[in-house]
Amino acid sequence: MKALIGTKLGMTQLFDDNGNVARVTLLQAGPCVVTQVKTTDTDGYQAVQLGFGTAKNPAQPQVGHAKAAGITPRVLREIRLSDDATDLKPGDKFDVTTFEPGDVVQVTGTSKGKGFAGTIKRHNFARGPKTHGSHNYRAHGSIGSGYPEHVFKGLRMAGHMGHQRVTVKNLKIFAVDSARGVLAISGAVPGPRRGVIVVKGVKA
Repeated sequence: MKALIGTKLGMTQLFDDNGNVARVTLLQAGPCVVTQVKTTDTDGYQAVQLGFGTAKNPAQPQVGHAKAAGITPRVLREIRLSDDATDLKPGDKFDVTTFEPGDVVQVTGTSKGKGFAGTIKRHNFARGPKTHGSHNYRAHGSIGSGYPEHVFKGLRMAGHMGHQRVTVKNLKIFAVDSARGVLAISGAVPGPRRGVIVVKGVKA
């Protein structure tokens, strides 16, 4: 199983063996501990629950849930599996050595929250004219006709922007620093610095 939970450190530039510059995102990934194994017989599907970090003030249900793993994780994430996971058990650990440079992965995180945004920022609308007496500078304009006398669902309007679950696919592992527990992934990944990120390997 190739999957890890980590936090985003930020972006930087690294050079490959040919001297070409690469834009990479650094992730502080792992170590992750298996806290629960779900099988088809007991839960109806196959998955592994991973724990990351250490909780400062855990609740008693959290302590009891992760007791078999011997830790009290700060973050819990579930990874669905296509193969049987009977060879895994609570307490098994994974670190960055799970991945190798060149592996194709998908990265899931929570995008940056932008708060309440207008249509120009949220949907790339054009602004109205600022001359000839117009007051429609940044308004969205008409939201429908007289019939059918209601606003259609899905109409692009002002509202909450960002802070959504985002998955970026087909990224590659550029470098693995096992001493520091850092993964360098080519390209950008969603979320702010220190945001929780899940890295999952993709079978070629």
